[in-house]
Amino acid sequence: MATLARRLGGADWEDALQEALASAWRKREQYDAARGTPRAWLLAIVADRVRGARRRRLPEPVGSPDDLADQVGGDAPSGREMGLDLRAALATLTYRQRVAVEMHYYAGLTVADVATVLGCAEGTVKSTLSDARGHLRRRLGEEYR
Repeated sequence: MATLARRLGGADWEDALQEALASAWRKREQYDAARGTPRAWLLAIVADRVRGARRRRLPEPVGSPDDLADQVGGDAPSGREMGLDLRAALATLTYRQRVAVEMHYYAGLTVADVATVLGCAEGTVKSTLSDARGHLRRRLGEEYR
């Protein structure tokens, strides 16, 4: 929860995480195992709280320049070696794309769990991730593949 809040929340991530924890405690009776894992339920609350905090301030870039390079580029040189600014590139994604990327690649959630968090079908998550990767490739240049 802290990792997702930190990656999505910028400077106010701790406040968003604290609000998410308090909200989860208040809503604990609403958890339904048939709709997903406890982890996915908690991360959905975190994503919702961060989204609310983002509405109240300007968006900030997040992410380590090498983190997504490892996921998208495989054996490609690191972001620092290529002089790429992945933080800026991630900040240009739509909120839905960014949440999907953060949860799948950084938090390690399965496509099914990301679908539960986002409240959509698994195919929609796959499409969202594909669109995000395509956007990042265009933004960072084709040589990044």
